[in-house]
Amino acid sequence: MNPLPSLPTVLVKPGEADRVLAGHPWIYEAGVLRVTSEPTDGGIVQIKDHRQRLLGVGYWNSKSRIRVRVLAPERVEINQDFFEQRIREALAVRTKHMPGASSFRVVNAESDFLSGLIVDKYEDVLVLQISSLGMDRRKTEIVAALQKIFSPRAIIERSDVNSRKFEGLEESRGVIAGEFGGMTVGSASGAAVPAADSPAGVPPAVNPNEITVKLNGLSFATDLIAGHKTGLYLDQQVNYARVAELCSGANVLDCFSFLGGFALHAAKAGATQVHGLDQSADAVSAAQRNAVTNGVGEKCSFETVNVFDWLKAATAVAPHEKVIPRYDVIVLDPPSFTRTRAAVGDALRGYKEIHLRALKLLRRGGTLATFCCSHHVDANLFQDVILSAAFDARKLVRRVATYSQSPDHPVIPSIPETEYLKGFAFELVR
Repeated sequence: MNPLPSLPTVLVKPGEADRVLAGHPWIYEAGVLRVTSEPTDGGIVQIKDHRQRLLGVGYWNSKSRIRVRVLAPERVEINQDFFEQRIREALAVRTKHMPGASSFRVVNAESDFLSGLIVDKYEDVLVLQISSLGMDRRKTEIVAALQKIFSPRAIIERSDVNSRKFEGLEESRGVIAGEFGGMTVGSASGAAVPAADSPAGVPPAVNPNEITVKLNGLSFATDLIAGHKTGLYLDQQVNYARVAELCSGANVLDCFSFLGGFALHAAKAGATQVHGLDQSADAVSAAQRNAVTNGVGEKCSFETVNVFDWLKAATAVAPHEKVIPRYDVIVLDPPSFTRTRAAVGDALRGYKEIHLRALKLLRRGGTLATFCCSHHVDANLFQDVILSAAFDARKLVRRVATYSQSPDHPVIPSIPETEYLKGFAFELVR
């Protein structure tokens, strides 16, 4: 066996080692005591505490506030075998906790101890998203490991996130292995050619860049090249089914409906009528097609609209008049209202506004299912905002369920950043 090569050493300040030992993979610029020799950006370094005790190995990037991203607590070689082992371990978690899922997140960055790497599986296609320099430098090894484990039809890169600029990286998007939607490796865009054959029993996609994704037995046509994020909100897969259990016989309003995740699940579970709201005309069109595909087109309607404006108009009444409640179930699943801690105040005002108006539209005994995907707003703060809105609306609610992200987005408590999605279901008592 060849000995491991010598590595530059990053010594961390007293106290910083505790975070690393607890499992947090980020070492910020302020936590670095000194470096024994100048590391290469994107290169591997070993990390030691101020007493020279080994803490692990990770990537170095002098251009980032996160100077080191820890990969392992011991000296190991970071190569294709390393990535294959880590990805297989991550896959085992999904197989254990989501055994029936055919589409899910395979690797969730810090949750799977691969900081800066996301891999989503959409049926027989993988979507890769890289946000750190160290991972970007080892894309070849990562792709080779994914091909060996999954033998996918194609691997698509969707590294078109703003966070890459903080690592000194340009955005990158396209097919990096196999063929998809008329695109091959290095293609910039797909040609207008027929889509690849869909699995048996699944209608073919209309857009050559779409794939038909199965979630809880429902089919969603999803654009993997130009769609939002990597395609779908896979972190809500379990919650789609849980909220649907509350919708039998209900008139449902789905706010921020996107491709119809909650709406279609509600309709399939026996909702009498579902109305979805989203500001994206493309998302609304796709949701309508998805409803027809799943045999619930007559139950579902979708509207392209600013949700805030719609809720405001729906609850506007003349003086001395009351809002007439219309819905048995209302779902609020907005995008993140804040990406920074400094903007939390504005975000809370936004959350309060939509809850205040939604509660006015909810019938007595009805259910409000609501979600927040901002890491900077924790569950307690989110619930406080909802209760404040209920107080101002003169409503009394009973909490009947709590929600988190699906198991393919694991939460590591010692890494708070891995827990971002939280939700509740409240019944309107009076």
